[in-house]
Amino acid sequence: MRGTGEGLWVFGYGSLIWDPGFPVAERRIARLHGWHRSFCMRSIHHRGTAEAPGLVLALDAAEGAHCDGVAFRVREGAEGDTIAQLRERELISSAYLETRLMAEAEGAREVLAYVIDPGHVQYCGGLPLEEQARIIALAEGGRGTNRDYLWNTAAHLEELGIGDADLSWLSARVRALCGT
Repeated sequence: MRGTGEGLWVFGYGSLIWDPGFPVAERRIARLHGWHRSFCMRSIHHRGTAEAPGLVLALDAAEGAHCDGVAFRVREGAEGDTIAQLRERELISSAYLETRLMAEAEGAREVLAYVIDPGHVQYCGGLPLEEQARIIALAEGGRGTNRDYLWNTAAHLEELGIGDADLSWLSARVRALCGT
């Protein structure tokens, strides 16, 4: 998984941005073309349950789209453990596909990324933002509330200067629905 930079690079677009969970040697703002960040995956483990699914972000393919996120270079010597840890975290169900993509991050580089399988039963692309907000406001799973996941991701994107208009709208709407 080598591009113009050395070592293993991982693309973060959601919780990996604020909680990578692996040793990071370097981070750079990066862009993937042909993908967009979307609450298009029903979460039955981390941010919801099978009985009351939440929503989590995924990279969803879309012609002409792009997704800004963070490319993380994994600390040398930790690549194998990092891949194993990411697979345990991201591939808890088979809704994500592990893939290698080319990202723009101070030059082109190959990144490891987890993208949604649109044929998977957990895929729910195209939900109206209002419906997403209602689900996110109430859902909770093994890693906490769906709303905290949304708020953390939106806040960190803003701090990095790569805010996401849909996440900003959802954050405000979920705060209103929760009375916070």
